[in-house]
Amino acid sequence: MSDYPLEQPMLVLCALNPVDLARLLILLKLDISALMGYTGALYREFFGSTGGIVISFSMMMLWMIVPLAVARRIFRKKNL
Repeated sequence: MSDYPLEQPMLVLCALNPVDLARLLILLKLDISALMGYTGALYREFFGSTGGIVISFSMMMLWMIVPLAVARRIFRKKNL
């Protein structure tokens, strides 16, 4: 399996899923990631760093801001 590294795609897909991202951040905060084995170590290495925290925070903010902006645009069109 070393010919097919899945770490980077797995981190990207995890960052694109807001429920999974929140679950991972809670697991890392509770220090339960040690029970997740290699995957937990990978998540701790990336999301535990300053860059990972910034990326996860910005992704969570995007998941809040984009739907609100779309909803605001739709609601404004309906009120005119």
